[in-house]
Amino acid sequence: MKTMKNFFYSILLSIITFNLHAQTTLTEVYPNPNDSRVITTGVPFLLIASDARAASMGDMGVATSVDVFSQHWNPSKYAFSESKSGFGVSYTPYLSKLVNDISLGNVTYYNRLSERSAFAVSLKYFSLGEIEIIQDEFSEALIEQPNELTMDVSYSLRLADQFSMGISARYLRSDLKIQAVDETAQAASSFAVDISGYYQGEEQTYGDVDGRWRGGFIIQNLGPKIKYDESGSETFLPTNFKLGAGFDFILDQYNKVSVTAEVAKLLVPTPPIMEYARDYNDVNENGVYDEGVDDYVGQPYINGIYEGQDPDVDFLSGVFQSFSDAPGGFSEELKEFTWALGAEYVYDDSFALRAGFFNESEDKGARKFLALGAGFKFSGTKIDLSYLFSASKVPSPLENTLRFSLTFDFGSNEYTEY
Repeated sequence: MKTMKNFFYSILLSIITFNLHAQTTLTEVYPNPNDSRVITTGVPFLLIASDARAASMGDMGVATSVDVFSQHWNPSKYAFSESKSGFGVSYTPYLSKLVNDISLGNVTYYNRLSERSAFAVSLKYFSLGEIEIIQDEFSEALIEQPNELTMDVSYSLRLADQFSMGISARYLRSDLKIQAVDETAQAASSFAVDISGYYQGEEQTYGDVDGRWRGGFIIQNLGPKIKYDESGSETFLPTNFKLGAGFDFILDQYNKVSVTAEVAKLLVPTPPIMEYARDYNDVNENGVYDEGVDDYVGQPYINGIYEGQDPDVDFLSGVFQSFSDAPGGFSEELKEFTWALGAEYVYDDSFALRAGFFNESEDKGARKFLALGAGFKFSGTKIDLSYLFSASKVPSPLENTLRFSLTFDFGSNEYTEY
């Protein structure tokens, strides 16, 4: 009997000892290799090309020739408009492969006040469709319609014969919270400004063809962070810098080919690499992780920044910080630039064919697409169409989407610029 007791106690002691060994854990701190440093912002719909002409040339417009929708791309171009005024509407379906009620609409009006100045107003409305909320089997379904919108006003002034600058003021409203779920939910709002410039050279002879240079820049959505609730954190607006240049090959009085290139960068801090704890059971207490012997018990995040700069700064500091805060250094900063190439052929100012390509680093969003489009003009009315083909492994919400714009010019050729 005594022998049996000793044997039992030996077994029990072994189990207890094993459990004690299993409860011995070690914690080491590592940078999380899965941390994503894709820059995210509030109201990202502001970065969507809302008009078909710009969309068909690779989402560019900072240095292209003036049109009604220059308000979104570079309002300083309005000072070079040959028409006295213009009005435009555009419609962009979003996620059309999945739903049919998410879309971006845009309405724009501009007026050239004199030889040197112009103003414009616009409204963008991003509808996320209808959301049906069923509380229980006895209650009637509640319908919510989350949406976002902006209202803009701009003024442009010609500072020289070939150069103008413009400034825009923007009100933003984001109503994404579901009041049926949270009765205290309110729309978030903020304001922002754009600062832009545009150069349009004189027509000159280059070899056998005449031509004209174009160039432009803009800093968009420069303004305070947007806050969605009192207890939540503030989110940066999609402050953006764009720089572009182009050239018009004027083949004859009827035919013109324009090529344009553009680069852009979000002026928003890069997310830092956060540190995390790697906890594991050190069964044999040798101080290292032995595969097949030890096992992980979790990877909890640790508050604090492992590498990079603190992103919790005001919007103005964030602009300057955005050029030097990527944890990967200069090579990562370069990845945060996007670029686009576009071309447009115009016949007799009445028919146009367009093509463009947009590229973004795979580590920063992976947006890559080819776009095609066309435009038709008759009696001061113009219709533009565009279609997008994704060239990325990441599906685009605008893939295989047909966008269209309708514009009306008033007082055509009232001003002579060429």
